[in-house]
Amino acid sequence: MNKYNKVKSFLNDVTEFNKFSKKTIVYHDEEIPYFINEYWTAKQRMSSNLHEISYRACFKPQLPEFFIQRLTEEGDFVYDPFMGRGTTPIQAALMRRNAAGSDVNPLSLLLTRPRLKPPTLEEIKYTLDQMDLTNKVAANLREDLLPFFHIKTLNQICSLREFLLDNAPITGKIDPISDWIRMVALNRLTGHSPGFFSVYTLPPNQAVSIESQIKINIKRNQTAVEKDIASLIYRKSKYLLKDFVSINNAQNNLFIAEAHDLDRLEDNSIDLVVTSPPFLNIVNYKQDNWMRNWFAGINENINISHIANLSDWTEMIHKVIKELSRVIKPGGFLAFEVGEVKGGKCALEKNVWSCMSNLPFNRIGILVNQQDFTKTANCWGVSNNQSGVNTNRIVVAQRI
Repeated sequence: MNKYNKVKSFLNDVTEFNKFSKKTIVYHDEEIPYFINEYWTAKQRMSSNLHEISYRACFKPQLPEFFIQRLTEEGDFVYDPFMGRGTTPIQAALMRRNAAGSDVNPLSLLLTRPRLKPPTLEEIKYTLDQMDLTNKVAANLREDLLPFFHIKTLNQICSLREFLLDNAPITGKIDPISDWIRMVALNRLTGHSPGFFSVYTLPPNQAVSIESQIKINIKRNQTAVEKDIASLIYRKSKYLLKDFVSINNAQNNLFIAEAHDLDRLEDNSIDLVVTSPPFLNIVNYKQDNWMRNWFAGINENINISHIANLSDWTEMIHKVIKELSRVIKPGGFLAFEVGEVKGGKCALEKNVWSCMSNLPFNRIGILVNQQDFTKTANCWGVSNNQSGVNTNRIVVAQRI
């Protein structure tokens, strides 16, 4: 289908959408067309297991899947300049599209890259066995982390970290097996179930401070037990690769960069961008990922945006969309998601809409995925439609 005819097809699809037996609500607000329905489910684990990597404030795979399915063909390039845990490039590759993604935080690269070309379970098991982490003695044991880990577990973690820092650089020549093991270890460091390396702590998409963990231990009267981290890494790997279908034939282009500085991408090279920027004054990615960044050897002085002011946030978004107008092909598409903030009183989608007004985009409308229950984790004790984020709001535009 010609890309310019896809607009009519897309609008018809979202207007008549009835997969969950709901009618689409269509209305205009300040001449901006809105389309409201439950376009994808918010239920957990409804997509490939390969996506089950935790990261703060990430969207569900069903979001990029919705737009990839309707606005691209096999072999097209799909990109995300705020790739986070890599949901968009991973989903694109699973759908036989070429994947591109970037983020200012190298952690995003380490979470995404291994899943685009995973090793086999046999390779993972063999490498872990060769490491023999339970019998290694770490050269630098970080004892201040003992509120999180049993001392023998911490020794394994520090030994693995030393091996990876010596043998698996963040960029350059990459050993895919070590890359995978690091990615899984990053996601098993801290959490609230026995499958994590740590004692009980907050959910695995963030790490509390050492002081806060001491308070949690006292309150719960808990101490860390010894764990075999190699077996936990293998078990998580087995889960991630369950029913996995090879995507090794897909091209991919992942890199570390500010979202407004995309020199690695050529003009008119991207067919679809599906992205979501950092939420306004809500998520502090550097603070939340302090332990992951330590384990990966990422410089703590890395410049990760945490913007509290709406005008500064809007200025940043304008710079990003201007750069995206360079890399998106004429006829290609942009799906730019923002969530609710301030209880839905701050309509960030309108700021995104206005950012496109002087750029070469035909603004198609704002698609709102209205969910039946909150996306916020149950552990926070948040009831549906009272607090947390219940909608995705996506500004959809076509490059002209």
